[in-house]
Amino acid sequence: MNIRIGHGYDSHRFEGPGPLILGSLDIPHEQGFSAHSDGDVVLHAVTDAVLGALAAGDIGEHFPDTDPANKGQSSDAFLRHAMNLAAMRGFRVGNLDVTILAEVPKLSPHKQPMAEAIAELLCVDVSHVSIKAKTNERMGFVGRREGIAVMASVLMMGDVN
Repeated sequence: MNIRIGHGYDSHRFEGPGPLILGSLDIPHEQGFSAHSDGDVVLHAVTDAVLGALAAGDIGEHFPDTDPANKGQSSDAFLRHAMNLAAMRGFRVGNLDVTILAEVPKLSPHKQPMAEAIAELLCVDVSHVSIKAKTNERMGFVGRREGIAVMASVLMMGDVN
């Protein structure tokens, strides 16, 4: 069995009115993200983690923000693309671990629904997806409530060498 680990990171600053999309969910909040796509930092980090495990570049190479076709695009499409690449190369997700750094909004009630939505996109049982939400103890841009950052690690398993 071929095992690979991928790591992804993304951050976006708050700007203007919502919606605020996180982990494929519309989260109630007075602000949305400054982004070319829907700005879903969770799915962007997960997509980068999958692409990283495949040694297939990053989300910006596959979906550049200079391409008008990506304007307002749902980040679900980005993750589906990465998962299609994985399937074509004989890989599937073993597990996913996500850490969201945010002072606001409060994410505790959204972690399980987020895990369920992401598990569906990854074609795995929800028990293979961990979503953690942490504050940044009022430090840095996250602590000043200027935006949100996300880190994701994924284990990909394949039957190819």
